[in-house]
This record gives sequence, structure tokens and C-alpha cells, in this order.
Amino acid sequence: MPELPEVEALKDFLTENLVGHEIVRVLPVAVSVLKTYDPPVTALEGHEVTAVRRHGKFLDLETGGGPHLVTHLARSGWLQWRDRLPDGPPRPGKGPLALRVALETGAGFDLTEAGTQKRLAVYVVRDPREVPGVARLGPDPLADDFDEERFARLLAGERRQIKGALRDQGLIAGVGNAYSDEILHAARMSPFKRTAALTEEEIAGLYAALRTTLTEAVERSRGVAAGRLKAEKKSGLRVHGRTGEPCPVCGDTVREVSFSDSSLQYCPTCQTGGRPLADRRLSRLLK
Repeated sequence: MPELPEVEALKDFLTENLVGHEIVRVLPVAVSVLKTYDPPVTALEGHEVTAVRRHGKFLDLETGGGPHLVTHLARSGWLQWRDRLPDGPPRPGKGPLALRVALETGAGFDLTEAGTQKRLAVYVVRDPREVPGVARLGPDPLADDFDEERFARLLAGERRQIKGALRDQGLIAGVGNAYSDEILHAARMSPFKRTAALTEEEIAGLYAALRTTLTEAVERSRGVAAGRLKAEKKSGLRVHGRTGEPCPVCGDTVREVSFSDSSLQYCPTCQTGGRPLADRRLSRLLK
């Protein structure tokens, strides 16, 4: 799933390639992709893109005098830029194409989604805050005013495992499964540590890991073409998706805990005092 660093890079890429250009056609291909109907997608046509913004994991295309096109790529969605779109309208079918946006230059982009679970979402709205997922977002962890004190206040009201808190978009915007693993590895903290048990020193270390991990990931992604961002993300991850490989810090074997629809990765030596976590749905530290 694209998270804050990849969506930030897509925002920069689209700012460079979209702003100042006119949207001449928006073609929904998959019925499930559109989550709004008023305004219609045709309301975007004839308007110039004036800005591209990021709200957590949401991309927001702002048009002058027209509505916003807001997109959430979900788990399997992606944006594919084309310097020249194919002639003729796309054919609806079983392929990954979900929506196409064409510019006056003949260039544009496709929103695609692989797999059978269709969660890619597109909203055409007058204000991005009309999108429920945007309206409920917590603060952006890379914002200038997101300091350690604010982070500590957010965690103070939580009574759950830190992994879940970091992934909660209503608490902190933009962090998902992959970067929460990376942040916790950098902070040398168990994903199942309770937020209520965190000391001031641990909160300070976690905040530093959060900011550093995301900032470095954004810098790695900056200037990378949209088509190469997935590979760039994977290459920069230390533990997430690397089950069975050696930890780059201590050399211990990276382990995994699997759930019904996701998994997490961690290093026992770095994060859990050498104790492996039980790989079962309601995971706890082995005693």
C-alpha cells in the first residue's frame, strides 16, 4: 500500500506534470471506483489543474473554478503516468484499469488496481473535507507543528498496542503497515508494547524514529518517476517484507507475525529483548 512517502512523491510528480494543464476527459472504467456522484466526474472537464496536495494517504487534485479530484490508492491501487494516452476510450473489462484522466496535451494518467478486492476510491467533491477519510485524519507527522510534545499528547489518550496506534489515520495521518514496522524497528520497540506503558524517554525515541524514518523515505522517493516508486519503497525497507533475512542492524533473523489480512515484521534482538513473538492472530509475547 502506498503510504505517506510514496504519496508525497506522487504529489510532487503530479505537481510537475499536471499543474497548468486542462483536464479534457475523465473516464471511469470500473463502476466501484467512484464514491460520489454530485458533482459528476464531467464537472472536472474543461478546468485547469491549479494544485496537487496530499492529505495523509489521499491525493487531491485542485482545479481552478471546478471541483477536487481526491484519490485513495488503498492496498493495491496505483497511478500510471502516460506521456501519450491510447487513442479511443478504454474498454471496460476484467483488467486493472479503473479510471483515466486525459489532458489537453494528450498526456494523462490511469488509476489501476490489481487483485480481486476493489478498494481504490475516487471522490469528486467541492471541498476535500467532504471525503469522510480526509475529514477524520489526524495531524500530519511531517508538519512543522508536529513536535514531540504534540506527539506525546496524542499517545497520552491511547490504551492499546503501539503498532495499532501508529497505523490509526485518525490519530496520525499517513503511516501504514510498512512504515510502522520500520519506525518501531528504528525505535527498538516491540510492536505490541502498550502505549500506556511508554516512558518519556521511549516517547522521545519513538518520535525521533517517526520523523527520521518518514523524512528519509520521502527524500529517497523525491524525483523518482511514478512507475519506479514501488521498487524504491521496497529497497529502502529494513524489516518490513523481509521475513527470514538478516536484520541490517544486528544480524538476527527478521521474523513475522501473521494476521487474517496482513502481517508485521520485526527483529527480536532489536525490539523484543531476543524473545520471539507468537505468530498467531491474537499475538502475545511467548512466556
